[in-house]
Amino acid sequence: MAGIVIKPRARIFHGHEWVYASEIKKSFGDPKPGDVISLKDYKDRPLGSAIYNPHSQIVARRFSRRKQELDTDFFARRIQRALEWRQSIGNISTDLCRILWSESDGLPGVVIDRYGNHVVLQTLTLAMDQRVDSIAAAIQQTLSPEGIVLRNDNPVRKAEGLSPEIRVITGTDPEPRRFILGNISLGVDLIGGQKTGLYLDQLDNYPLIAEYAKGRRVLDCFTNQGGFALHAAAGNAASVIGVDSSHAALATAQANANESGLSNVTWLEANVFDNLKERQSQAEQFGLIILDPPSFTRNKRSLNDAIRGYKEIHLRALKMIEPGGVLVTFTCSHHVSRRAFLEMIRDAAVDAKRTLRQVDTYHQRADHPINPSIPETEYLHGLAFEVIPAW
Repeated sequence: MAGIVIKPRARIFHGHEWVYASEIKKSFGDPKPGDVISLKDYKDRPLGSAIYNPHSQIVARRFSRRKQELDTDFFARRIQRALEWRQSIGNISTDLCRILWSESDGLPGVVIDRYGNHVVLQTLTLAMDQRVDSIAAAIQQTLSPEGIVLRNDNPVRKAEGLSPEIRVITGTDPEPRRFILGNISLGVDLIGGQKTGLYLDQLDNYPLIAEYAKGRRVLDCFTNQGGFALHAAAGNAASVIGVDSSHAALATAQANANESGLSNVTWLEANVFDNLKERQSQAEQFGLIILDPPSFTRNKRSLNDAIRGYKEIHLRALKMIEPGGVLVTFTCSHHVSRRAFLEMIRDAAVDAKRTLRQVDTYHQRADHPINPSIPETEYLHGLAFEVIPAW
């Protein structure tokens, strides 16, 4: 088997599973893009098997500490293991669930989400994209869905030299369907919806944040399909405003409100930055503001710009929260650490002349498990703060 020899002090010797170009001492056997390769250390000792893409910044991603080929049986074993672990989590239904989460489940670049009798597959690395048919066969073998949708429109594929692609692999085009989360009806479009249909990583956080909504005026920024806004409305908020720039997302949010029997929500199609600026100029006040923006950065080079963007919306939001009110905020970029996020909020609070009390912490749902050796698997950070009245 062709492979590469890794330099001393590379991150793989500290538990990480990725090998960057700068960490390679030499290659042997003429490996080709997408191949399964052998990893060896600088003393010629085997380190396991990896997928290979010399055109990516991450040249190799280890998926096994043994010599291992990628075939249908192997994919089926990994999917079955991931499924059984999620079935052991008492509060998660595997009918609405991330069944497999990339490196955290031993298949780098593979994401498998289940929506009832359909499965959505993403292949975000070259080697896995080349093996879509084998992965689909393994999904059919382990999960027996009525259909499999390939949702390869994630922009991270560009780093692997891959083009966007959306198609149905097996079965017929799935019709939009609905899922009930608590008392809320959520519409799901597996072909044209956000992500793979829903933000599965936030499902547990919706009802938690709704606990702060009772009797309060609520502003849900970047509401998308209304997950937080709808739960706040169901949590007896005095009123709820959901703001997003996507007309299609807001149409789904309105349909969700109608199906859930909720009339105390107003949807506004607007740029959140501009809308917050306008509301601040009018001295509006809210008891609960929720900030759940899309990722402001996909690489470290734009991290400073992202922090400035985060600070702007937090500064404006903090100035509009009434004393005793609550700010709930999220970042979904793994490049923004929890520490950096907290420091940004602290700086915004200083500039806004607000004193905060941290009252809660939120994470991605357990079906998006975190591998502590791969910090990139922890990407969703959420915090809640009470704005303390002036001393």
